[in-house]
Amino acid sequence: MKNITLSADEDLIEQARRVARSQHKTLNSAFREWLLSFTAQSGNGQEVDALMRRLHHVNAGRRFSRDEMNER
Repeated sequence: MKNITLSADEDLIEQARRVARSQHKTLNSAFREWLLSFTAQSGNGQEVDALMRRLHHVNAGRRFSRDEMNER
């Protein structure tokens, strides 16, 4: 595991520690969870792009109105 150094406002760090403590976590473990979530977001975008490339041939036969697209 690699160490990194971050800079932030002291009050913000203390607030983050309190939040982590209330969740029975350390600030370090909360940051690791955030880092995993943050990096997963970029992967999702790449997956969506790949899916759209695979589905480029799909044709609904006509354009749908805004109301039709928003029906539930």
